Amino acid sequence: MAGNGWREDVLGAPFERLELPLGEDREGPVVATLVRRRHSPTDTLLQPRGPLHGVDVLYVHGWSDYFFQVELAERIERLGARFHALDLRKYGRSLRPHQTPGDVGDLATYDEDIAAALDAISTEHRGGPRRRLVPMGHSTGGLTLSLWAARHPELVDGLVLNSPWLEFQGAAIGRALVAPVLKLGARRNPLAPMPAVDPGFYTRTVSASGEGSWTYDQRWRPERGFPLHPGWLSAVFEGQARVEAGLGITVPVLVMLSDKSMLQPRWDEGMAHADVALNVDVVAHRALSLGDEVTVRRLRGALHDVVLSEPAVRERAYDAVARWAHALPR
Repeated sequence: MAGNGWREDVLGAPFERLELPLGEDREGPVVATLVRRRHSPTDTLLQPRGPLHGVDVLYVHGWSDYFFQVELAERIERLGARFHALDLRKYGRSLRPHQTPGDVGDLATYDEDIAAALDAISTEHRGGPRRRLVPMGHSTGGLTLSLWAARHPELVDGLVLNSPWLEFQGAAIGRALVAPVLKLGARRNPLAPMPAVDPGFYTRTVSASGEGSWTYDQRWRPERGFPLHPGWLSAVFEGQARVEAGLGITVPVLVMLSDKSMLQPRWDEGMAHADVALNVDVVAHRALSLGDEVTVRRLRGALHDVVLSEPAVRERAYDAVARWAHALPR
């Protein structure tokens, strides 16, 4: 057992978790959960002076997901950073039996989760020099962090986005047609059930029980995702509309995407080497609306979560992060 509220994590040593109370919403008490790799003072002294030396990386997962990517934490810290991951309210470690998974009516609500995480991280370095912050987000987490970075420019030194859900699969025109109906539904009944749209192909590309290599808790990352509700999806569409209008982020941004999408109703072997969740060409174009200095890196054969792709693709992804990090302001 670790001190100061930290406990051994479900991932096992050296990973620890810290519960972050966030008050209550319409469903009752809510918490977020911060995860880190435990380090001794000697580990800190021996930490490599890589391109991310002196940087805190805060990772935020996507929809129907949670942090379990042990290799990601290890590889980011090998570049010199301190890595933390945040399970947002009503996801993963933070999900409680009385809660609707992922339920939130405005992505800005997560400002509270992120602020609590940053407060906890800052206590680890109290009295030391200012450390740079580079948030890293996957899918909906990438959208959430992009909007957060635009609202808090004074806190951010760079931003890494892994297949961020910056735009609707059918592009802005499709979103514009659907958004008013969703907004009306969100006002009437934000938790109304919506038709299931996930055929389970993404899970098949990732899970060791399918074509992938990874094992995880399917209670927190179900095969066909959590049920969708109009309140949450309306919040996502509103966030995407803000991105379309331009976020004006001034720090360097790295966007990593697969080289192709396969969005179709029947399984195809090629899906094991493609993004089966997003239209990556649409997202690549929308990434240009993020800010002044955006690097888009297309990775041949990458999955929707590029760090869960086959080993050669993952190596190219970590190399892309390292190359980009060398250009970060010191």
